[in-house]
Amino acid sequence: MTATAVTVRVPAKVNLQLSVGPLRDDGYHDLVNVFHAVSLADEVTAVADGRLAVTVEAAPGSAVAVDGVPVDGDNLAVRAALLVAERLGVEPSARLRIRKAIPVAGGMAGGSADAAAALVACARLWDDPESPLLGREDLLELGAALGSDVPFALLGGTAVGLGRGERLTPALTRGTFHWVFATAGGGLSTPAVYAECDRLRDAGGERAGLPDVSAELMTALATGDAKGLGAALANDLQPAALELRPSLRRTLAAGQDLGALGSLVSGSGPTCAFLAGSAGHAAELAAALGDLDGVREALPAHGPVPGATII
Repeated sequence: MTATAVTVRVPAKVNLQLSVGPLRDDGYHDLVNVFHAVSLADEVTAVADGRLAVTVEAAPGSAVAVDGVPVDGDNLAVRAALLVAERLGVEPSARLRIRKAIPVAGGMAGGSADAAAALVACARLWDDPESPLLGREDLLELGAALGSDVPFALLGGTAVGLGRGERLTPALTRGTFHWVFATAGGGLSTPAVYAECDRLRDAGGERAGLPDVSAELMTALATGDAKGLGAALANDLQPAALELRPSLRRTLAAGQDLGALGSLVSGSGPTCAFLAGSAGHAAELAAALGDLDGVREALPAHGPVPGATII
């Protein structure tokens, strides 16, 4: 039976380790990127229709600002739908409705998550259900063509990403970790943060080598050691994000003062991530951080969770 509408839930990510190597000839950096999928999630619904179009709205109960999200061909979900249609040799006929709870331009890969969800939704909508042409590996390939974070949004869980971050290996993770994400008004441009990282390194005479996966981080994940994980969190982009948005220093310091086991800027920022010792501790942290100047929302979440999933 051919589907007429498909809804996919897709998680945000936090980078537990983001180590940035030297700039490559293709303009990217070699990375070690330990991704962790968390329970903040967007939903993308694809409805069979005569033309490809997209609408974007905040998810019920969410205060995420969606005004800056494109609703044309610049939207990654639209580009994902076009890739699926091209691969299947069909007309890209669908209305995409995106309901967002992942912060926009917040360093949590919300746009990449929506692209992953659109890949899954449109493949289900347009592919032959009896003899599908697009399998998991095909969707991962299409995801990598869209952006470095898209394949992980398909995979979910916890994974080590190499290269640009698109070459993924699942990481052994025991138990559940509890988080609070403090969002900020306005976003930070990922290219601008990487450029500032390069500038700061050049100004300091620092030469980046090829990064390695943190053994301490991997051990903490494998044993479910929240304190060990908090101590091992690392993000090479954090100094650049703090240079571009100095107010984030106050947010990070406040979380540490409130007893967070660890903290860091999520990805390229400006969202700040705090690791809590329990669900109750996360609720307390969120309540306290939500009252700080410069914090738009403080959202509790947990991880790891699955990647893009049809609901």
